[in-house]
Amino acid sequence: MVCDCHIHMVLDGVDWKRAIGRHSAAVDEIWIRGILERYQKLGFSYLRDGGDRWGAGKKARDLAGEYGIVYRTPLAPLCKAGHYGGFIGTRWENLGEYAALVAGARQRGADFIKIMISGLMDFDRFEVLTEGGLEPGEIGELIHIAHEEGFSVMAHANGARCVEAAARAGVDSVEHGAYLDGEALAAMAEAGTVWVPTLSTIGNLRGKGRFDQRAVEQILESALENVRAFAALGGKIAPGTDAGAWAVPHGSMTEYDLLGYALGEDRDRILEAGIEEIRKKF
Repeated sequence: MVCDCHIHMVLDGVDWKRAIGRHSAAVDEIWIRGILERYQKLGFSYLRDGGDRWGAGKKARDLAGEYGIVYRTPLAPLCKAGHYGGFIGTRWENLGEYAALVAGARQRGADFIKIMISGLMDFDRFEVLTEGGLEPGEIGELIHIAHEEGFSVMAHANGARCVEAAARAGVDSVEHGAYLDGEALAAMAEAGTVWVPTLSTIGNLRGKGRFDQRAVEQILESALENVRAFAALGGKIAPGTDAGAWAVPHGSMTEYDLLGYALGEDRDRILEAGIEEIRKKF
């Protein structure tokens, strides 16, 4: 059973603006069917979308059954105004607006809630994020509100304190998770949080010449070390490429390769447990 627990159907791995433009007036069903057919031919049976506000993921979910694929989407991810995520998600200004979006998500057809609570890695500078995470108390409120509405929560989160706060609030999965420390890893393991480290977004940059290669190698090695440490704690890990991100094509198998490098012969056993937890919760 091949799964990708973090993709973006709306993106194409090459040019995010052009990709979004493909669907901005109306969702391009022909293009989406072509991507689903690619996943089908490669043997994928489960896909979990990271969301978009144009409906590409929703259309893919509507069509996925024809290709023998279980597909889950949060619809649009939710991001705080002025922080990372506005290019693809729905912005909220205050917790009242956020709560209203969550309350209406079921009616709109969301399978779960995705929150954006940190910035991105700066691929030219090791241990640097484009912005820090939201305050721990606010992160906890976001997760609590979604859980009260009966939703599981996927969190885009980088940085140790941001991830630790999300784990201690009971977040169901952490996506990316750059630059974690022992406290953050332990908090995720203790909470039963599934980590989807999206190593492909780093590993696939090697040799492309777009970013400082020494920084890319350092970022990747840091992530691999944390994956090994988390596995040693009994943590749940699931494969997710972030397909659609730059240099990460749909149907890529690089995540399994990179996780195999990190986890060795235990890879399949560890990933099976993580995938089972993702499929149960999402």
